[in-house]
Amino acid sequence: MRRNLCILMAACVAWAGLAGAAAPAPKTEEDKALYALGVIISRNFTSFDFTAREFELVQAGLADAVQGKATIKDPDSYVPQLQELQKTRMAAAAAEAKVAGVAFLAKAAAEKGATKTASGIVITTLTAGTGASPTAKDQVQVHYEGTLVDGTVFDSSIARKEPATFPLAGVIPCWTEAVQLMKVGGKSRVVCPSALAYGDEGRPPQIPGGATLIFQVELLDIVKAAGGGAVP
Repeated sequence: MRRNLCILMAACVAWAGLAGAAAPAPKTEEDKALYALGVIISRNFTSFDFTAREFELVQAGLADAVQGKATIKDPDSYVPQLQELQKTRMAAAAAEAKVAGVAFLAKAAAEKGATKTASGIVITTLTAGTGASPTAKDQVQVHYEGTLVDGTVFDSSIARKEPATFPLAGVIPCWTEAVQLMKVGGKSRVVCPSALAYGDEGRPPQIPGGATLIFQVELLDIVKAAGGGAVP
């Protein structure tokens, strides 16, 4: 947490230095690399969900500190308060995401061809497979794309143009259960409740806490040898 706050402060220093000035458009490869650094650092802001006024206060504090004009002489004493603020806002965001997820799951379960498991996963067969079904002890080769309820794609082996191979026992519980219900050659849409995905913590910055996840999954093969690739 302390490291994240330091990164956050570094990012704000950069922004504070540009306050009131138009940001230059990246032109050279070095410009683009520096711009990319700003984008990467900005990912540490999502958990705070600053209001415009709050962000102005952060900028003001850092601008004053850079100029040696800080009015708070012991900023480290506020780290526990910032930690609690981050924790509270993450919990609130996760609770809101779960409410949206419940509504999305209910709608998905009501769609034609959908099946809801006892654990709450909603599965819709898009293409029926004709091969064998894996067990939890097997490794599988799949193509998949994962999205949030708003349609944002957070991961895709399809986009990478490379299937993923992994042990079913080593992925999120939703995958372990749902893929066992498929047959090789089949394609399914799998909607995962947050509790069977990444829970309240999520997997920032791509997956927020409490998020319901939607996967398009194609089971290509059951692989006996050890494999590699991205793991959902």
